[in-house]
Amino acid sequence: MRNEMKILGGSSNQPLLERICAYTNVNPTHVEISRFADGEINMRIEETVRGHDVFLIQSTSPPVNDNLMELLIIIDALKRASANTIAVVIPYYGYARQDRKARGRDPITAKLVANLLTVAGATRVLTVDLHSEQIQGFFDIPLDNLQAFPVFVEALKKNEIFDKDKAVIVAPDVGAVKRARKFAEKIGLPIAILDKRRPKENVAEILHIIGDVEGMVSIMFDDMIDTGRTLMEGAKLLKQKGSTRVIACATHGVFSQDCLEALDKSSIDRIYVTDTISHEKLPEKVKVVSIAPLLGEAMVRIRKNLSISILFK
Repeated sequence: MRNEMKILGGSSNQPLLERICAYTNVNPTHVEISRFADGEINMRIEETVRGHDVFLIQSTSPPVNDNLMELLIIIDALKRASANTIAVVIPYYGYARQDRKARGRDPITAKLVANLLTVAGATRVLTVDLHSEQIQGFFDIPLDNLQAFPVFVEALKKNEIFDKDKAVIVAPDVGAVKRARKFAEKIGLPIAILDKRRPKENVAEILHIIGDVEGMVSIMFDDMIDTGRTLMEGAKLLKQKGSTRVIACATHGVFSQDCLEALDKSSIDRIYVTDTISHEKLPEKVKVVSIAPLLGEAMVRIRKNLSISILFK
């Protein structure tokens, strides 16, 4: 029997699964997922995967625990069905912000999730813009952490008109500087940094702006939008300091609580996110750009044992 490429997914992001399958020209393997009366997950893979290289697509986005458990169960089913390899594609890696002990007796949940995936039977992990790069070291199996900046570069070139001499990439905090600098180099713009502190969880205070933003189109670049408070406070200060327009780019649109409503009323003029997390309805100012071609190309390259890093050069 010939070793084929099989692509299947959980229930967290079916639209992205379909876009990836369209890009790779591979029909999705059907998975039947249901719930027992007590809430336990029941699933069945509807065709053979024995001896095949399988790519399983599932974001561990909200509801995080349900999607994570579903992912682990499907991995176990694939392993017991004798799949040759099980590459787990996690466009959004939940629990990524719990990557260290900030206080005594804190868990390191990002490491726990890595252990669970490995023990369940994953042979490789493919993800996009991990919140912390050190999470790559939590895995004892190969992990490819893709960067979403190429899709934002294309989106800005296609949809936004601005003078390069009057635009700046803004890192919303010190932790985002490396990511923002790489984006700035690719698009050929200078960089500014927001000096942020968190007096408590989910509360952000922007203290200073390092760099020149007066008369500029400010493009804020981060890995995710959760409550959106950092971006909204940053945009407010950027406008106060003379920015003519504020555009936000973030890989993962988590949009917790009343985030979308607040963003719609904020000083941000346009927001770009990718489809690592699926949303049915978004405000007019929020635009979605697809990560499917990047993921699909990476999957094909993994299958053929070709370079992944060349996608970002």
